[in-house]
Amino acid sequence: MAYLSRLSLTNFRSFEELDLTLPQGVVVFFGANAQGKTTLLEAIYLLAIARSFRAENEREVVRFNAVSEGGQALVAGELERGGDRLTVYVGYQAPLRSPVDQTSGSGSGRVSLRKEIRVNRVRRTAAELVGNVNAVLFTAEDLHLVFGPPSGRRRYLNILISQSDPTYLKTLQRYQRVVQQRNQLLRMLKDGRAKADEMAFWDDELVREGASLVWRRGETLRELGPLCEERHRFLSGAAEDLLVEYRPSVPPGEDIAATESTFRDCLASSEQRELATSTTAVGPHRDDLGLLINCVDMRAYASRGQARTMALSLRLAEAAYLEKVRGDAPIVLLDDVLSEMDSTRRRRVLQQVTRFQQILVTTTDVEQAGEFFGPSAQFFRVDSGEVGRVSQHETASAIRNMGQN
Repeated sequence: MAYLSRLSLTNFRSFEELDLTLPQGVVVFFGANAQGKTTLLEAIYLLAIARSFRAENEREVVRFNAVSEGGQALVAGELERGGDRLTVYVGYQAPLRSPVDQTSGSGSGRVSLRKEIRVNRVRRTAAELVGNVNAVLFTAEDLHLVFGPPSGRRRYLNILISQSDPTYLKTLQRYQRVVQQRNQLLRMLKDGRAKADEMAFWDDELVREGASLVWRRGETLRELGPLCEERHRFLSGAAEDLLVEYRPSVPPGEDIAATESTFRDCLASSEQRELATSTTAVGPHRDDLGLLINCVDMRAYASRGQARTMALSLRLAEAAYLEKVRGDAPIVLLDDVLSEMDSTRRRRVLQQVTRFQQILVTTTDVEQAGEFFGPSAQFFRVDSGEVGRVSQHETASAIRNMGQN
């Protein structure tokens, strides 16, 4: 069983310095909005997947003063697994002088950060980091898994498989580079700046890497699908049957070799379309997940309550899948989602997640959290980038004060 025993932050968003010891079990971070609660979960998830789940650009995670002064930001964690301790470090180094954006005349400049990852003090790539700290994140934005574009569902699947299979992320990264190179060549062909026979090499690369991804996703959905269905049946009270199906643009064959053959056929049939649009038309970057209840596609017809239940089912299934495949329970992160649920669904979700080794929760409602988790939880107050552990007596006092205000 694994849990994060320590979290250290330097110049990470609103935190100038933080060194926090974390217990096992349920940990509740409470406080007003915009005090840094979500930042704590963001930092922990960064240690798991090597990227922020909130930032469009990683410059956003570094405190402004650190960037302007050429300083560094870091997130470090210690993971206890059995009798072993794993240290994980993700750091960002800003240049000593920020270059000025001449086009805008702004003095803020466009800053390019150097990112460094270490596991047990050994420098690693992002692909080598993922899978060391397994985590599952629940957020209010998870409704996008149902209502949002296919890219969000592909991201869900990519993160899940990357945490369970160390080779998958490397294959995905190679595939994404191939798609970029192939699209560039398609644009050159359209402009008459390249020859058609140059495409053969990139077709071979696309088929090899892409077929591997398609096959792995198909294998994963065969196990993940039933887990989603079971969780959904539990959350909905068996009122509805959820079907999660893989919808690839290249149908997987009986094995990877057969999938490669199918991939080549799909490429050949889309050749004219690709030349017209200068984009790669088929492959795992076009995949999607189908979410159906009683044979109806819920991406278009789900109510908000149905979508919330489906999104929760996907996350609970993600946690169960990682535990099954890795033999170790993931860290569960709940970012201000409990208030979004009705009481029945909230109780059922908590029955599922509280069996894990470590659950980290953010909330603005400490009274509600106290009712949910009781005296077994550990409470931390977050206020203006400061985090302090609160005793049970202080927690009860905070709950009383909130009730009077």
